[in-house]
Amino acid sequence: MVSESLKIAGTERSPEIEFDFERGFLRFRGESYPEDASAVFGPVFVALDRFLAEAGGREIQAEFDLAYFNSSSAKALMNIFLRLDSAAAAGTPVSVRWLHAPDDDTMREFGEDFGEDLDHVVFTLVAADPAG
Repeated sequence: MVSESLKIAGTERSPEIEFDFERGFLRFRGESYPEDASAVFGPVFVALDRFLAEAGGREIQAEFDLAYFNSSSAKALMNIFLRLDSAAAAGTPVSVRWLHAPDDDTMREFGEDFGEDLDHVVFTLVAADPAG
């Protein structure tokens, strides 16, 4: 059984990332415009692929609470969503919560766009005050 976790502290340019394997919970919070997106997201891809290979269809819940991200981060996020969608298509229950400030139309629209590209993930937009 997968029992490790991945925790990456947020910086001024990269999000806080928490992946609790035991709970099947993945969270991104903050802003994401790193100079090297592969350095930030690479470990997440590795951890997610390992989790999906070993988890045996256990439920995955993901939460994205991002105030801003750049285009390279958007590509990385889409890669994460595609992995989750493939897992969901294969029978793993996957739910995603996309948090955005109530008055942040841009982040809401990004969430809508991501959600429209996924066929098997339960994707929910949530208007919420920033976690800070």
